Amino acid sequence: MPHATEGNAMCGNTEYGRATFKRSRSHFADRITADGRDGWPVEAGRYRLVASRACPWASRAVIVRRLLGLEDALSLAIPDPLQDDRSWRFTLDPDGRDPVLGIRFLSEAYDAREKGYPGGVSVPAVVDVPSGKLVTNDFQQITLDLSTQWTALHRPGAPDLYPERLREEIDVVMAGVYRDVNNGVYRAGFATRQSEYDAAFRDLFRRLDLLSERLSDQRYLVGDTLTEADVRLFTTLVRFDAAYHGHFKCNRFKLAEAPALWAYARDLYQTPGFGDTVDFHHIKQHYYRVHTGINPTGIVPLGPDLSGWLTPHHREELGGRPFGDGTPPGPVAPAEEVPPSGRPEHLRLGS
Repeated sequence: MPHATEGNAMCGNTEYGRATFKRSRSHFADRITADGRDGWPVEAGRYRLVASRACPWASRAVIVRRLLGLEDALSLAIPDPLQDDRSWRFTLDPDGRDPVLGIRFLSEAYDAREKGYPGGVSVPAVVDVPSGKLVTNDFQQITLDLSTQWTALHRPGAPDLYPERLREEIDVVMAGVYRDVNNGVYRAGFATRQSEYDAAFRDLFRRLDLLSERLSDQRYLVGDTLTEADVRLFTTLVRFDAAYHGHFKCNRFKLAEAPALWAYARDLYQTPGFGDTVDFHHIKQHYYRVHTGINPTGIVPLGPDLSGWLTPHHREELGGRPFGDGTPPGPVAPAEEVPPSGRPEHLRLGS
């Protein structure tokens, strides 16, 4: 089975295999808006979100979609966590084709938008179902637009993940998290010079120390409810011990050894909309088998023991209202449930 070369493996516009790690800007940055200013109006059933459960950048969109109750308005395609040279593939679906788009590879939607596009094929990607064309792969903007432009299609009781009165603070917090944590683990993991690794490592753990201090006496990053900032930090934290600590050499401490961060991450994991979207099997298969420059043997470690994600966190003692004046999302649709192989209760060491 061919796997993607690191030069072609793209997750949230991540370019692997460069002499110096670099995250690409989104080439397709059209926005789907309430007024359709870019030619793509919000419309229930028109678009399909392609999002790997392995990818932290794509997982943001999966979480926000579920928190806002957009499952019926924006359908979801989950590709195989292992790509080949033709990009993200739909081998998990019958006949190896996405049942809505009818394509075998996400690259086909990119080609429909721009033939011969020379860049990588990344997730998340939003595809226009009628034309089969990619609309956007702008992982930074997609979730913000789901919160602010798709409001007419939100479920009753949907939380406000990007409240106007807190946006300035949210943006500042997210900027630091993006630079030093979300992107920082990749800068460390794909460094090819000791000085690059050292700088990324120090930036990462300096930021984690600051976040740990911030979260020691408040339940969420900004305000007393869940916001976009929490979503963005969570998708890196949930992968930390399973992938980044060993695979990316981000090993000053494990998440499970950082009391405030570990309790915060467990709190989010156990909140409807977060942990029920996480597939640890996909995460480990992708990182350890696709990044052949880092892990040439392709061996996937059995550890760590992930059952700790289900243990009590006691963060409710800090107060806070996860969904503000809203309500949690309902049960996961059966078709979108994470298989048992990806859940902590099935991933205890020795089982």
